[in-house]
Amino acid sequence: MQRPATPVPQEPDRAPEAAGRRESTPRLRGDLRAAVPDASAAVGVTVAVFAFLWFRMEAGTSSTVAVMPFMDDPRAYWMYLLSQAFGWSALLWAWGTVMLGLVLSGPRTARQPPRRTLERWHRTTSLTTTALMFAHALMFAAELVRHDTRPAWLTRLWSAFADSFVPGWYDSGTGQIAIPVGQAALYLAVPLGLLFYVRHRIGPRTWRRLHRFVLVVYVLSVWHTLLYGTNVWYGEWPRTVLWLLQIPVALLLVVRLARPARRAERLGAPRRPGGPGLPEWTARALGRLAAAAVVAGILAVVISGHDGGRTRPADPPASTPHDHGSG
Repeated sequence: MQRPATPVPQEPDRAPEAAGRRESTPRLRGDLRAAVPDASAAVGVTVAVFAFLWFRMEAGTSSTVAVMPFMDDPRAYWMYLLSQAFGWSALLWAWGTVMLGLVLSGPRTARQPPRRTLERWHRTTSLTTTALMFAHALMFAAELVRHDTRPAWLTRLWSAFADSFVPGWYDSGTGQIAIPVGQAALYLAVPLGLLFYVRHRIGPRTWRRLHRFVLVVYVLSVWHTLLYGTNVWYGEWPRTVLWLLQIPVALLLVVRLARPARRAERLGAPRRPGGPGLPEWTARALGRLAAAAVVAGILAVVISGHDGGRTRPADPPASTPHDHGSG
């Protein structure tokens, strides 16, 4: 009598589990849909800022007009006001997404929303920020096209595109530095934001290292605003508020560096088993000291009032629009 064959243990089918993991991985299309409420709120804030800037120009209290008197007509220069409004919304959303990123990468607290929720907010605000930055630059280009007096449309379009999107092309006043700084922020924001959706291809460690440069995008955005934002041109309360907003960012950065969520990133003792070598440990320690110095520097700027703002002139400067020449 033949003994029945012993059934061979089957390898558990992992395909459904892996498929479930893939389905739960955030995708760009899903995040774009999830960003609709966030983007709608950003549009509402942009409209409110635009109305505020319009009202100040009508009331004769606009700092933009103090810098560029020829713009004392919101109906003629509404595109420039809209560009400013998009810029301020972009900076506010950049502030929010950086704060969320620092909270996510720092120590957890019991009062925080679920991590999954924070991550979704971080992704959607990042996408909204990039869209607002692009809208800011696009409206600036539209303003240049509208007030360019040259008859050839292609020449006007190319000139406005180059001034707005080609680094080093804009050749007038403070914009020679400020506009390339803003362009650098935009051109870094786009790939750094989208790399999240291909991190499985480049590897999570590489993605984390590159994602840290998002903070550089934020610093460039603030620098661009301080250099070129006519609403914070002078050393008055709007500029002070902008500096004050940087204090929580700097404090969260210090907390994140001192107590990172990932155990592998904690400082600890140099050369401990499984820990970083002395060069890496030294770099991390210097980073923490630099972040603490930034906090101290921002506090000193706010308390002293020496924030780099110009003194408002008694008489308006004799400014003219950016001259492209005649053709």
